[in-house]
Amino acid sequence: METSAAAGAISPDLYRRRIFAWTMYDWANSAFATTILAAVLPIYYSQVAGATLPTSAMATAYWGAGLSLSLLIVAVVAPILGTISDISRSKKRFLALFVAIGVVGTGLLVLVQTGDWLMASLLFIVAKIGFNAANVFYDALLPHVARPEDRDRVSTRGYAMGYLGGGILLAINVVMIQFLPGTWGPRLSFLSVGIWWAVFSLPIFRWVPEPPTETALLGAGESVVAASFKRLRATLRDIRRYRELFKFLLAFLVYNDGIGTIIGVAAIYGAELGFGTIELVLALLLVQFVGIPYSLIFGRLPDPAEKRRAFYLAFVLFNLVALPVTGLAASRWLPPAASGAPQPAFTGAAGIAGQGTHAANSPFLAYQGAWETVRIAGELIGEDTDLAYTASTAPEAEVAFPFEGQRFTLTYATGPEAGIWAVELDGAPLVDPDTGGPARINAYSRTPRYDASVRFEADIPGAHTLVLRASGERDPLSQGVGISLVALEVLPPARQSSLPMILGMILALEAVGLLLSYLLRGVVRPLAERLTTKSCVLLALAVYTVIAIWGFRLDSVVEFWFLAWMVAVVQGGSQALSRSLYASLSPASKSGEFFGLFGIMEKFSAIFGPIIFAAVAVSSGSSRPAVLSIVVFFVVGGYLLTRVNLPEGRRRAAEEDAAFLGSQAPGAG
Repeated sequence: METSAAAGAISPDLYRRRIFAWTMYDWANSAFATTILAAVLPIYYSQVAGATLPTSAMATAYWGAGLSLSLLIVAVVAPILGTISDISRSKKRFLALFVAIGVVGTGLLVLVQTGDWLMASLLFIVAKIGFNAANVFYDALLPHVARPEDRDRVSTRGYAMGYLGGGILLAINVVMIQFLPGTWGPRLSFLSVGIWWAVFSLPIFRWVPEPPTETALLGAGESVVAASFKRLRATLRDIRRYRELFKFLLAFLVYNDGIGTIIGVAAIYGAELGFGTIELVLALLLVQFVGIPYSLIFGRLPDPAEKRRAFYLAFVLFNLVALPVTGLAASRWLPPAASGAPQPAFTGAAGIAGQGTHAANSPFLAYQGAWETVRIAGELIGEDTDLAYTASTAPEAEVAFPFEGQRFTLTYATGPEAGIWAVELDGAPLVDPDTGGPARINAYSRTPRYDASVRFEADIPGAHTLVLRASGERDPLSQGVGISLVALEVLPPARQSSLPMILGMILALEAVGLLLSYLLRGVVRPLAERLTTKSCVLLALAVYTVIAIWGFRLDSVVEFWFLAWMVAVVQGGSQALSRSLYASLSPASKSGEFFGLFGIMEKFSAIFGPIIFAAVAVSSGSSRPAVLSIVVFFVVGGYLLTRVNLPEGRRRAAEEDAAFLGSQAPGAG
């Protein structure tokens, strides 16, 4: 039952074991963040669980609603349960409860199949509540596990372990999805996350002790719940006593909103710019694994006892300058086939469609057979505008589409009376890259959907003619052989890049940076000696500002990878140091209560950034200005952080803990 103040009384081996056990929980639960939140479940929800919904937009809306509901529930209950855990000696019990809730909800996602969007939504909400609520009690254990002088290192070590654990399981899950048939890959990935989370959570329950309790401070006949609400009300009412802590919370709310937005929109922004799925997934894995050493570096920067802090600071500053300069230079000097720079657009010609979206009634589409135009009211598909598509039930119907390009996306409607389409390109059956046989589109669905899409690609760019025709085949469950066409989009030229060359350039640059940092460590030593946890967070925000400005003009794969590396430099360190900084301002005796409030700020910091990003993107018609707008969060949040008086806040926390320890003395109270 040691507090951090008493942690020095235990043996060094036991202290290290407790630190390792605490950081292993980051290893355990980060699998949920990578596989469930970021990479696999959102796509599976839209394409499989929500396949019977009218549109993918509706699936996205339901997913967002579930995410918001889970965040709202945790935001309401976290500070209440945190306060109860302070008084009732139950931080580990609450942690175990919510880990169990999260593990069960995650594991049961293995049951979700086609059309099970309601089951998927409910299980996701349950799992997300477990994930977020468990983090409150996990973070609240930090002041009791680590000595004050070790909290920066321990917090960043936790983030590093999370990067490694989450990245390893995500890589395993990607292999499972690629090689297991049907939906077994993603479904077993969900089960693997639940098992991983449960197994690697065991060390924290085995080796980390339950912190002291304030049960002795209960009034006569007063229940734990009543006392918890009473203390929480007193804390919020007497906010002046914790003025610096709440000033930090406000700063954290602002700048963490910007960080969360960068993380959340990176993949979508890259897809909008035309980067391939492989580049985007590999960049996500790059950030996961590269973030490990940089998180550890940031954990050592504020430590006066760290002999290499000048070298580490020089290395971070080198990356701040060298990554954007080299990335921008490479995008200009490398040939487009290596850099992934955009190729000239396909312009088309007389009677040949060029780059862009061509609706079903476009003059470029030549129909044969019986076709009719169908208009679906917007309220039926969850949109504000009507949707027109061209449909036919004639078994001999076909449509020809001459175009200039290489890749194209076909958008079509599915339904119970739809059949199977044959796809030809330049007079020959188009080959399905997955099966090696003739490409077919099975448009059957139990319920109508109006925005199903499929992407095809010709061997070479140029003039082609696409022909779609009713094959006469039908799904065993289909009631007909009909086909329906919504639109055809000729995509921009595929970006070409050499990822081995790009990665080699980054590694060579990092090697140069290590050498220069070693040689110039004496130059930056005076600056390094003045570093504090707060100034290291401000340094990370400066790097994020450069990232947002660079993202505004980014337009090549080589830049995207250099930018991803730059995100990895600061992502884990900025959040880990924020956690340890908050821990230093929070009374250890009230860690559950205050980390409950910290959890609320984390949840609210996921709201405003995406809203502003979306508003700017819609009003400007492009995500580029929206990316630039994120700079405001880093500038304002950084300014608010400079106004936090850390010595005063730490003095206030120390007074609270001293009063608590006095109340625990024999005969106190």
